[in-house]
Amino acid sequence: MTVGFGDTPQDRRVRVQGEPVDTYPRLAPEVERGAVRRITVVGEEVLHRPCREVTRFGTPELSRLIDDMFATNQVAEGAGLAANQVDVDVQVFVWDMTDDWGVRHVGHIVNPVLDEVPAEQRRLVEESEGCLSVPGPYRMVPRLDRAVVRGRDKDGNPLVIEGRGYFARCLQHETDHLRGHLYLDRLAARERKTALREMAAAKEEKFARRAELAAKLGK
Repeated sequence: MTVGFGDTPQDRRVRVQGEPVDTYPRLAPEVERGAVRRITVVGEEVLHRPCREVTRFGTPELSRLIDDMFATNQVAEGAGLAANQVDVDVQVFVWDMTDDWGVRHVGHIVNPVLDEVPAEQRRLVEESEGCLSVPGPYRMVPRLDRAVVRGRDKDGNPLVIEGRGYFARCLQHETDHLRGHLYLDRLAARERKTALREMAAAKEEKFARRAELAAKLGK
């Protein structure tokens, strides 16, 4: 990204893989190519264990997975999606979301690792957070207001993605997924139980909405 953490973004171009581009379609090209997959739900084993590191890059299988994740994220109206949320236990996540300053961020990362933030620079922000694998409820969750994640793109090229605000929250949330953690794990036991009850009441409506949007996209 071209914006420092202490700056207010002036360049509002779309960031693709962290780099600004002059034009970008409403639907990411990956959405057009991809197929919609079922999103796993809290309680499924694949969501609750660390994912495997990707060791082979530039493969049709990896490209197809990323395309499908973009398509699935689109019909679920998500900000980001991790591979284990489509029942594949590898360290990959994608994002397509707009940050607090109106800048759209689109991309994917493989084998991501979050930078440690020095204690004197750590600033926690408590904001509402939800999850496509916990359809329905939102809860206040503290996250760092800045994040740097390092990994590779699908072809194995080094990649560094920086985020602030809501985008930083997204990067941390998706990295958590690949470590086998959901935002529910950050809640007190009683609040977690309440959120799960809300999910049980809301999930069928959410599933129907996703199916409707998939049909509109011809997926």
